[in-house]
Amino acid sequence: MLALKERLIRLGLLIVALFSISALALITLFIVAEGLPIISRVGFVDFVFGLEWAPTRGHFGILPMIAGSVGVTLGALFLGGPLAICCTIFLVEFAPEKFSAIVRPAIQVLAGIPSVVYGFWGLVVIVPLIRNYLGGPGLSILAGSIILAIMILPTVVSISEDSLRALPGTYKEGALALGANHWQTIWRVLLPAARSGIVASIILGMGRALGETMAVIMILGNSVDIPTSILDPARTLTTNIGIEMGYAAGEHRQALFATGVVLFALIMALTSMARMVSQRR
Repeated sequence: MLALKERLIRLGLLIVALFSISALALITLFIVAEGLPIISRVGFVDFVFGLEWAPTRGHFGILPMIAGSVGVTLGALFLGGPLAICCTIFLVEFAPEKFSAIVRPAIQVLAGIPSVVYGFWGLVVIVPLIRNYLGGPGLSILAGSIILAIMILPTVVSISEDSLRALPGTYKEGALALGANHWQTIWRVLLPAARSGIVASIILGMGRALGETMAVIMILGNSVDIPTSILDPARTLTTNIGIEMGYAAGEHRQALFATGVVLFALIMALTSMARMVSQRR
């Protein structure tokens, strides 16, 4: 009887796993099937590296959107990654338990705030500050990077904290016994030991930043030109789809699906690069 129950549980878990994989495969096939015709007609090089996006005139170049997506994502990781890791170290190693019990749920609450609220806050607070003190229109890659850096904090902090807390206590005890101080133990022993979990959290945060739509629509400026500065407005791949899908038809609609194909490939490429860097280091 016990063996039968174990087999049923194993079968149920297998079905759930296959269902998840099948759903991902169906979504991928649908997007590729809708987007490949326009890529084949326009040409992969002209579509991906084209500088002009004017669907009504038959121009489908998405390089400005790729540049905007990469720029705002790297900006978010540059601002949010170190902040999240420092916050994790503080919560795990320095903060009193009562203080951590208050701060940890507060950080996790950030994940539940709708992205449109982040967009409103950025539009009212961040954009005017950039416009008044740094120049430019305010609607810029810098504004988008700041908002996305805040949005990825819960993901990076939660997973990194779990990775650090999962380390055996003997790591820290051995380092301290060998004469290392507290900070040397954290920097030389604990962080390298938890590297895989920290890298995984950064990869997930990168995916969140690259796939965000509503907040960046509101504060990025939605310019279809390649940005040359962090103070320039830009448009990402996701915002391009979100803005135009409601009225697109024909080749325009196919081009937006093709944009989704490129976005999917870009996420896979960035994820693979992050894993390769982690393995080499």
